[in-house]
Amino acid sequence: MGESKTRKNILVTGATGLIGSRIVRNLQQRGHVIKVLTRDPSKVKNAEAFYWDIETGQIDSGCLAGIDTIIHLAGAGIADKRWTKKRKQEIIDSRVKSTRLLYKTIRETGAKIDTIVSASGGGYYGHRGDEILTEESSNGTGFLAECCKQWEDAIDEGKAFCKRIIKLRIGIVLTRHGGALVELEKPISLFAGAALGTGKQWIPWIHLYDMISIFEKVVENEEYNGVYNTCTPFPVTNHEFTRALAKKLNRPVWPVNVPEFVLKALLGEMSEVVLISDRNSPQKLLNAGFQFRYPALDDALTEIYSQ
Repeated sequence: MGESKTRKNILVTGATGLIGSRIVRNLQQRGHVIKVLTRDPSKVKNAEAFYWDIETGQIDSGCLAGIDTIIHLAGAGIADKRWTKKRKQEIIDSRVKSTRLLYKTIRETGAKIDTIVSASGGGYYGHRGDEILTEESSNGTGFLAECCKQWEDAIDEGKAFCKRIIKLRIGIVLTRHGGALVELEKPISLFAGAALGTGKQWIPWIHLYDMISIFEKVVENEEYNGVYNTCTPFPVTNHEFTRALAKKLNRPVWPVNVPEFVLKALLGEMSEVVLISDRNSPQKLLNAGFQFRYPALDDALTEIYSQ
């Protein structure tokens, strides 16, 4: 697949987060011009920043001047707080309302946007056991699946004015700098490594380097379009993941699992994040010619813990 060498003018939301900040840096190094939409423009030092507030519907429409590509990553953290009814609505609203505010501003300004790249979640499919899940697999049940469906439906409204919309159903992103790996590392470091629930649930994961590389590819190569499972070709079960991580940390793994009822007592509904099984297949990415640098978990963890 031939890649466009054209310099893009890209507006990024969620640019100050773990993934967003690194995507911005990588695209700038590749010669693209980046603008950022944020609630606190004073915190952004490496790009032109514009103010928006999703809750009040305020946005500086100057953010769209000259823009041809949007990377939309904004959204409240899935596992940052306990899932109360209010928090679940905040998680959905932060994704759906932010998308609608962007689209409203695009229509009002008449901005000519060619490409929209949006994050979505690997939990789109809900709890599916050992079923191999492709992009054509049905939307599942549960809060994560419901959130992803509303998120993607909002993104799809852009088809009215944009020729190319890419939705990336992102798995667990592995990096030492934050996110899931840091949280999973804590109990194992304290000699309390144990698989969660049955331990048989599949984890769709991806190394941060490959995640950034996928964003780069879909922005620069116009043959990418539609939805992509964004995870390694080699998912692992929770038990396998726990064992591999404990080995890297030189810690033991308990022979018993943390029971599901204990996780539900500790985490409430948010236990869904660690208990659902999603065996997502990235075959569509592979067919498009994408090559993973870290397809196997052991190689990914070795690189991460060698830093």
